[in-house]
Amino acid sequence: MAHWSDTLAVFDTETTGLDTRYARIVTCFLGIIGPGGVVQESHSWLADPGVDIPEQASAVHGVTTEMARAEGRDAAEVVAEIANVVGGYLSHGIPVVAYNASYDFSILHHEMVRYGLSPLADPRPIIDPLVIDRAVDTYRKGKRTLGMAAAHYLVALDDSHRADADAIAAGRVAQAIIAAHGDTLTGDAQWLHDQQISWSRAWAENYQKFRRNSGDAGFIASGEWPVRA
Repeated sequence: MAHWSDTLAVFDTETTGLDTRYARIVTCFLGIIGPGGVVQESHSWLADPGVDIPEQASAVHGVTTEMARAEGRDAAEVVAEIANVVGGYLSHGIPVVAYNASYDFSILHHEMVRYGLSPLADPRPIIDPLVIDRAVDTYRKGKRTLGMAAAHYLVALDDSHRADADAIAAGRVAQAIIAAHGDTLTGDAQWLHDQQISWSRAWAENYQKFRRNSGDAGFIASGEWPVRA
């Protein structure tokens, strides 16, 4: 029988930095994957973010300030189009996968505010393989990067830190996690969205406690998910 995770939207951004309040979108990929992770639809953007792209960021995703200015489109138009596609998928009930979704959805939120657009109101259902993997396989050793998760779930990841490659791999990892842990992940996408809100909060509380007990008394971990406004 068909499962709701057979068809998923996938979403990833590459940006100018890590702080979601100030970072700008440089590249973005949105698409649809079907059963077996086969790509059925794809949309890609390259934006001129209107600011210099730091060398550290260019070293990750490969887009320099010069490239973005020469080949990128107006950032406000790009952000509006991304929001329209994401909103369209969600309005049709298609779950949107983003690895570490609180980054990409927070970036999108702040970019929409920056350009005078109304942010997506309570975007759902969002599927975040990072949050789910931490919850269903809590004690697995090793980092929880997309690359490590892909390797664990036997998902190919070529050209990492390209928005298209990362988005598609994240979607396939999500399908693999749900298939592997079907006895635990028994609800539909809306149920799983709500679980992730709780799981993200609990993980942040535990990680904050760990860091403070390790000597970083002022450390704060945010458990807001999927948007840190």
